[in-house]
Amino acid sequence: MSGTKFFVDTNIVLYWLNGDRTLADLLHENQIYLSFITELELLGYSKLTSVENIAIQEFLLDCKIVDINSEIKSQVIELRQRSKLKLPDSIILASAIYLDIPLLSADADFKKIDSINLIYYEQ
Repeated sequence: MSGTKFFVDTNIVLYWLNGDRTLADLLHENQIYLSFITELELLGYSKLTSVENIAIQEFLLDCKIVDINSEIKSQVIELRQRSKLKLPDSIILASAIYLDIPLLSADADFKKIDSINLIYYEQ
């Protein structure tokens, strides 16, 4: 992988898996980072077919999965105290902040958080 780094939210992965060409072009040849939360959300879906599971597994192989650490935990706590973000979203955002990588998301809740490096995606 080379190019620009993006911290990608779960909704972006779902759009990409469903064939969004704009995202495919944007993410092609760039470094993709994901939270372990996104990995859990994708693989934990109860109605996942074997074909979808394989597609997700292949996608994940090309990504860097970020686990939680004490610095991300501290950032999550701060985000939760000052915003109404859900815990999974707080972990995803805190991970992007920790790595200083823009968060690519279609979740409008992130637009309510001041001074974050957000690339908001609208289909």
